[in-house]
Amino acid sequence: MIVVDDDPRYDPDRLRDVVGCRVETADLSTPAALREHAADADAAVVNVGVSVGADVLADLDLRVLARGAVGLDGIDVQAAADHGVRVIHVPDYCLDEVADHAVGLLTSLARGVSAYADRAAAGAWDWDPPYPVARLADCTVGLVSFGPIARRFAARIDPLVDEVIAADPYVDPEEMRERGVEPAASFEALCRRADHLSVHAPLTDETRGMVGADAFATLPPHAVVVNTGRGGVVDEAALATALDDGDIAAAGLDVLETEPPEDDHPLFGREDVVVTPHVGWYSADARRDLNESLARDIRRAFRGEEPDGLVDPEADWL
Repeated sequence: MIVVDDDPRYDPDRLRDVVGCRVETADLSTPAALREHAADADAAVVNVGVSVGADVLADLDLRVLARGAVGLDGIDVQAAADHGVRVIHVPDYCLDEVADHAVGLLTSLARGVSAYADRAAAGAWDWDPPYPVARLADCTVGLVSFGPIARRFAARIDPLVDEVIAADPYVDPEEMRERGVEPAASFEALCRRADHLSVHAPLTDETRGMVGADAFATLPPHAVVVNTGRGGVVDEAALATALDDGDIAAAGLDVLETEPPEDDHPLFGREDVVVTPHVGWYSADARRDLNESLARDIRRAFRGEEPDGLVDPEADWL
């Protein structure tokens, strides 16, 4: 039996058709809910945000734990391996969608589009800038991480800007150069050279909060910071302070530290911030790909075959 989070992104009927077993949906948004609803399950499909640690895995008898996302933050992959649970994710879906979303956030914020549109709707018809606006064609865009989505983003943004640079300690600098991207020696060096920053990093102990006060103080006052990676990579309190102090110009966030956020989140209601509800992944095509990939990989795991999205607990990026 498979139990699937009741998020509408999942298609339990497709899982049932492909895997050929009973599929149930339930709220799996907390460890307690996972314990309750997956007690008799062979496989569970969980969403982004739910933590699955060694204590939860010890209470279940899963053969497969699947996450319908690229990121694995919150899942103890090594503990799963120790309990004989195969962890599956979907590393190759929505790459174009997230890259497009990041480009849209960066270019629209660099031009002040959202703020100008709100002002026009309110009856203000003038060019007075909402925050410092620099010519995009003269700017250097820095990428935090250089995985598959960042590479697509780089290919899209490169014709619009002067230079694209990236910092990623797990990618060979020569590979960046082959893609027309200049490697930065470190994250700190990236911030010193970049006019704008696009964050694509997974959330790990190493990356948590790395885009914080020091980074914002180093970036220029016209900088736009975009995050389509994971919310915890950007220190949101430091971001709000940096915006208030004029250290940077604007921010575009598709991911937040806590999702959904509280109504009084300090980054809501500002003309220098655009927040979208973790929708960078979405298109009808990406949703179809997500469910097809999950279904095929769970079927492979049940048959003793190796799933395409099987996670290696020894992977150096975890």
